[in-house]
Amino acid sequence: MKRVTYIKRSDRLKNYSIKEIAKLANVSSATVSRVINNSSYVEEEKRQRVIKVIQETNYIPNKVARSLFKHSSQIIGYIVPSITNPFFNELGRYIEQIAYQSNYHIILCNSNNNYEAELEYIRNLQAMNVDGLILTTTNTNLKYKTTMPVISIDRGFDYENNLVSIRSDHYTSGYLAAEHLYETGCKNMVFLGPFNTISTAKLRLQGYQAFCIENQLEARSLECGYEFEDGLKAMEILLKKYKNCDGIVCANDIVAIACYKILYNNNLKVPYDIKLIGYDNILSSEQVTPSLTTIEQPIEEIAKNAMKYMIDIIEKKEIVQKNIVLPVKLIKRETT
Repeated sequence: MKRVTYIKRSDRLKNYSIKEIAKLANVSSATVSRVINNSSYVEEEKRQRVIKVIQETNYIPNKVARSLFKHSSQIIGYIVPSITNPFFNELGRYIEQIAYQSNYHIILCNSNNNYEAELEYIRNLQAMNVDGLILTTTNTNLKYKTTMPVISIDRGFDYENNLVSIRSDHYTSGYLAAEHLYETGCKNMVFLGPFNTISTAKLRLQGYQAFCIENQLEARSLECGYEFEDGLKAMEILLKKYKNCDGIVCANDIVAIACYKILYNNNLKVPYDIKLIGYDNILSSEQVTPSLTTIEQPIEEIAKNAMKYMIDIIEKKEIVQKNIVLPVKLIKRETT
């Protein structure tokens, strides 16, 4: 029986190559590769020698090199526009859980609402030979060619390999929000959202406007980003511009919480003086006091669809280009 070479403790922090592992285990490099990839039969005694050396050396296979050989890295890129937005955090949590169960790993990239950063991440992910990309883009007007399959979530875009687009029914969400505020007595509503820059916010505005037109209401709106600070600034402007406002359709739950803070500081009571409705139904929308009425996006379903179609594409299953629109739901709580 061939013996395994003893490994010094000081050498265990070294980055070993597959050839060095083979030498230490007294086997060929091909045998080590077969053990690592579990690709074909290896005598049990040799297998155990290789495993022992791998454990003693803390050897980590080069995933990029293996991906070039196997044509699969088992890695999927996930690019979000803002890591501070809880919607993308919760979505990423579900995506990572499903990926892990399917033996895939997720690399999270935060573009910070910067299109150039988004492109740089895409180039880097391609260089890493990732199997695919799940993307919420920061710019829906520009095109970019990729060599990997792309699934867009939340916002549509024109990437060459964009095979599947998954989003909530944003138009209906705007309509439902306006309808609910109207039913609770609001006649002077205002819509807050980044409708001049984000396609999904524009769809929600259109739904809101449609309800207002049907019911002969003035469809008032104010540009507002998705961050907490955006909500604070927009709410200050709204109180000066629309003094008779009695209901606000907010860009998302975080903006709604920011609006509540400003209303509280101005001694305005929610929902008695002004009613608030958010969007997303993130975890904190139920945790705040008063709890937030909101339009729920099916976050888990978006993640399940994204991972299902991505894995189908990676596994070469036939995919017809799809534009998937998932239903939204009104969640009534204490701010209306």
